Amino acid sequence: MIKTLLRIALGAFMLLAGIGHLTYARETFQAQVPDWIPLSKDFVVLASGAVEIALGLAMIFLTKQKKMVGLILALFFVLVFPGNIAQYIDHRDGFGLDTDTKRLIRLLFQPVLIFVALYSTDALKKLKK
Repeated sequence: MIKTLLRIALGAFMLLAGIGHLTYARETFQAQVPDWIPLSKDFVVLASGAVEIALGLAMIFLTKQKKMVGLILALFFVLVFPGNIAQYIDHRDGFGLDTDTKRLIRLLFQPVLIFVALYSTDALKKLKK
């Protein structure tokens, strides 16, 4: 029961984040796109928002494929982590993260998100096989 609630909550979180990428927080999310990415920051934000919406829906509704969805979401969290690191290193404000301490604390939550994606979908069992 707790895993199901975590999976649905994480799916809802991803949906909200994805909607934010496409709408009200679009410019704020651009602060997380590292300068070394050779694409428009707006494109990266829009594309990642679409991916987040898809992953959020998958976390909630694709229960038969939940282990694979959990693995993909965990990988997504790993892939976007350089953006969070860039925000810290470049001292970029966004989402109320207006100090290095706040940005550093946020970095510590990325492994938590990865763990919740794997745990709530039983993807950890898939990794052990």
